[in-house]
Amino acid sequence: MADTSDTRTPAQIEADIRIRREKLAETLDEIGVRVHPKTIVGDAKAKVVSNIDHTLGRAYVGVNRAVSDVKSQFVDEEGAPRLERVVPVALVVVGLVGLLALGTRRRRR
Repeated sequence: MADTSDTRTPAQIEADIRIRREKLAETLDEIGVRVHPKTIVGDAKAKVVSNIDHTLGRAYVGVNRAVSDVKSQFVDEEGAPRLERVVPVALVVVGLVGLLALGTRRRRR
C-alpha cells in the first residue's frame, strides 16, 4: 500500500514535479537525438570506417610481414645481400624478360 501521509508542503510537491518534468524533458531530448536519422547515419558511418581501418591495419601488418619474410631470404642479418640467392633469381628474371622480348618481337613481324 502507498503511504498516504505525505508531510511535504504544496511548494515542495510542486518543486518535485518541476524537477521530474525537467528530467523527463532531458530524457526525451536525448531520445530524440539518438533516433534522429542524421545520428543513425553518422553512427553507421563511424562503424563502417572503424571496420575498414581495422581491416586495413591487419592487411598492412600482413603485407609488412610478407615483405620482411621475402627480404630475409635475400639479405642477411647485417643487411648484406645473399648472393647465393640473389644471383639465381636475377638470372631467372633476366631470362623471363628476354623470352617476353622475343615473343613481342616475333608478333610484330
